[in-house]
Amino acid sequence: MHLLMIVTAVTIAWWLRFFGKIPQGNWYLRWQKTLFLFLFPPLLIFMTVTSVVCMGTQGKMGGMYTDSFSYLLALIFLGFFNIFGIKLAFQGWKAIKSARECPQITLDGKSARLLETQALFAGQMGFWQPELVVSQGLLQTLSPVHLESVLAHEQGHYQYRDTFWFFWLGWMRSCTAWLPNTEPLWQELLVLRELRADSYAASQVDPLILAESLLLVVSNNSITSDICCAALGTGDRLEQRIEALLTPPEPIPAAQLPSWRIFLLAFLPLITVIFHT
Repeated sequence: MHLLMIVTAVTIAWWLRFFGKIPQGNWYLRWQKTLFLFLFPPLLIFMTVTSVVCMGTQGKMGGMYTDSFSYLLALIFLGFFNIFGIKLAFQGWKAIKSARECPQITLDGKSARLLETQALFAGQMGFWQPELVVSQGLLQTLSPVHLESVLAHEQGHYQYRDTFWFFWLGWMRSCTAWLPNTEPLWQELLVLRELRADSYAASQVDPLILAESLLLVVSNNSITSDICCAALGTGDRLEQRIEALLTPPEPIPAAQLPSWRIFLLAFLPLITVIFHT
């Protein structure tokens, strides 16, 4: 019975990922469906194997005896989940430690860390309370008004706690790289994260100035790491961000406000624990 639960959960997760399509529209509507397609499948698998481990190898469920194979399989799943989580946590800790070794400065009345490089960089480093890190090259290249727009964008990341939430989403990405469309959905979330921060910044500064800042940073930047490319955007990503900044924002219908209730369905496997005898 437990093996049937695991197979069912994996089948549902695979089906959702394979047949789910990335929606069109404004960044907000795209965010809601993309997040569901990305997060719900691994959450369902995780809750299923957790419930199997909680029930153990003894007893019956639904009139069927349990076995040690399904229990061992669930333990292997959880073991890999934990290994990936520890690996990401260690990488994050090293990044935070490196950022805190940089000298501290004050920008627009807020503290920041100065990265001594001529490359153009600005980003948040940390977990729930991240620190702003900017490069010397960015401060020397951008005018005060363009720098203000970049800082407003980074404040958007801080406002939405992107460093915190994308740590957990990155964990889900690592755990379910074998599921269909994991990477396309992840890349879409990265783009939408930047569009969301752009939208926040556009409410604080002139969107045209922010678009100009983005182009200046991209054209003068020498950093080619995956993280920076994801943040800045190239090709189609860059076009999406510029177009969104130059287009009047669409109102968000009240009927389509976010709801986390649908994610509660992923916790249904935990209910099976009470039927285990």
